[in-house]
Amino acid sequence: MLPIRYVEPVFRPPSEADSLILPVTDGCSWNKCTFCEMYTAPQKQFRAREQDEVLESIRLTGQRYGDQIRRVFLADGDALVLPTRRLLAILEAIRTHMPAVRRISSYCLPRNLSKKSQLEMNQLAAAGLTMVYVGAESGDDEVLAAVNKGESFETTCAALDKLGEAGITRSVMILNGLGGQCWTHQHAENSARLANATQPEFLATLVVSFPKGEARFRQGFPGWEPLDQHQLFVEMERFLQALDLRRTVFRSDHASNWLVLKGTLGAEKERLLAQVRQAILQPESAGLRPKWARGL
Repeated sequence: MLPIRYVEPVFRPPSEADSLILPVTDGCSWNKCTFCEMYTAPQKQFRAREQDEVLESIRLTGQRYGDQIRRVFLADGDALVLPTRRLLAILEAIRTHMPAVRRISSYCLPRNLSKKSQLEMNQLAAAGLTMVYVGAESGDDEVLAAVNKGESFETTCAALDKLGEAGITRSVMILNGLGGQCWTHQHAENSARLANATQPEFLATLVVSFPKGEARFRQGFPGWEPLDQHQLFVEMERFLQALDLRRTVFRSDHASNWLVLKGTLGAEKERLLAQVRQAILQPESAGLRPKWARGL
């Protein structure tokens, strides 16, 4: 058993399946996005872990498994809310006690980076922070306000640019369908505009969903009407068509997605568009159902 205290449920990006999950905070410091249910449980109320506890967990884990761990994910919702000096101490401890680690990553809220200088981000990169996941959700300010994201096109751009300048790999997530039927066009087009402006190394889409119901979401967005399968594909086509990316790995393969899309943009843009257009014209030919509907 790992000498790490976990507070369930624990979340991490799909690509961190083989990583050591190292909690440095519990919950999310914002936790007001009406579409997000990840940190709403009482035990996930936001708090920063005691530094002594984090460093001791690193030391003990390294003592037992230090030569086996290749990747570390700093949990929970936004590790970069911590002061830079604390993050540097954590990164140094990982280097010391887990010498085989080659990648350290975390989630990140754009607002947290507004409090850090470019020099601080450069220091974190030099200390071993290699990848950050940013849930942009949308590039449209009206959509972001309606879901209480607490961010804007400009704040998200600024954060992504700061990460890019430091040489930290950026993985950006957009929520397909978040703008509903009323704002689907502007959601797709401005989300593409955000990606074009920042040129992230990775870009992914998920379909917005509400396992616990839509009541909380609709309080701030009463006019929201969900997109059906066809409309989700049309929105995806609009999004892809508007993208002008030079070298971004694109993935739309989350369990919520009806259609799996994988490729590099812009080299494979036309192939991806052709897949979406085929699904729009003949959805039944692909046997399209999201993974959750197939029990996967």
